[in-house]
Amino acid sequence: MNNGFSTGEEDSRGGGVANQMCCLIDEGVNCKNIAGNASYSKRIQKTVTQRRLKLNIDPTATHLYICDFHKARIQCARTRRRRKDSEDDSNETDTDLPEVDLYQLQVNTLRRYKRHYKVSTRPGMNKAQLADAVMKHFKTIPIKEKEILTFFIYMVKSNSNKLDHKNGIGNDAT
Repeated sequence: MNNGFSTGEEDSRGGGVANQMCCLIDEGVNCKNIAGNASYSKRIQKTVTQRRLKLNIDPTATHLYICDFHKARIQCARTRRRRKDSEDDSNETDTDLPEVDLYQLQVNTLRRYKRHYKVSTRPGMNKAQLADAVMKHFKTIPIKEKEILTFFIYMVKSNSNKLDHKNGIGNDAT
């Protein structure tokens, strides 16, 4: 591993990344996950740049290994890119909208969202795939910005939440 790039074979023989931290900085914060056997190659760097992921190599890192979380996130961005390229004819422009980072949510939260909205997915999906499925559904939810902001401001000023509001109207919570 003279140049920092690896096929992962060194790791399976006992050397390599034992107890090393991920070499990435995610939106200005050092990743605290244990590094896996994937290394931050030029190909991965190209994907990160093209997809505008806010990932950088920690200049103080002594290796180029990344954690499984970032590996899955980068792989997901790579596959999402291919799908979006094929959907370019559909006149969908979601570049103007801010992106919600569902990768930061816990798997249980993503599963609850999936169950609540009855999002159909195949069984055995990993966190990145589940986050993509939830994101795809999330983007389809129509919003009335003015109405939502007005309701939000009302709730903040009245120091209540939606559940309090429903219970106050006379709906009994079970």
